Amino acid sequence: MPIIKVQEETAGKIAGMLLQIQAIKLNTEKPFSWSSGWKSPIYCDNRLSLSYPQIRNTIKHALVQAIRENFFTVESIAGVATAGIPQGALVADLLDLPFLYVRPKPKDHGMENLIEGKVVKGQKTVVVEDLVSTGGSSLKATYALREAGLEILGMVSIFNYGFDIATRNFYDANTSLISLCDYPNLLTYALEQQYISEEQMISLKAWRVDPANWKK
Repeated sequence: MPIIKVQEETAGKIAGMLLQIQAIKLNTEKPFSWSSGWKSPIYCDNRLSLSYPQIRNTIKHALVQAIRENFFTVESIAGVATAGIPQGALVADLLDLPFLYVRPKPKDHGMENLIEGKVVKGQKTVVVEDLVSTGGSSLKATYALREAGLEILGMVSIFNYGFDIATRNFYDANTSLISLCDYPNLLTYALEQQYISEEQMISLKAWRVDPANWKK
């Protein structure tokens, strides 16, 4: 049975850091537009953390700790293009393990690779992702790695929206997901630190329950 959980010891700290550098923005009055067409009160761009050495290092060490606690037999790290590549490379370097990454689609020239790096069949691999929404693109990468012969122990991510559909998708794919922070923990921290009001909290919670129809 796959494990879907949040590292409770890191959730508040990571939420604070991402809000501090505006890698995560919350706005119920002027929502953001997603490519899916959804209107969203949250914008998340964890790539910004790479520009802040102290925060980058905190995230790197937290991801490594999550891997050591949950996937201690790991033999290689794989990043999901594009945002999971730098995070995965940092993690692999700290763990002194081989690193690969998965493209969204094969190259249209040369070897036409979908996976970059040395593939060793049977190698126990942990996938690194920066952000999980529905889980679709993240799990597509795990399928590609499994088809190439790698054994996927699970995935770690910086942030997870916590959608029910994502949980179902990871269970269906028999893939564990460990996240440093998720949407409920983010909202708790944001309310405590007065980033949001009680009224905004209600709207933000409603969005996660039914994002497709929120504010329609």
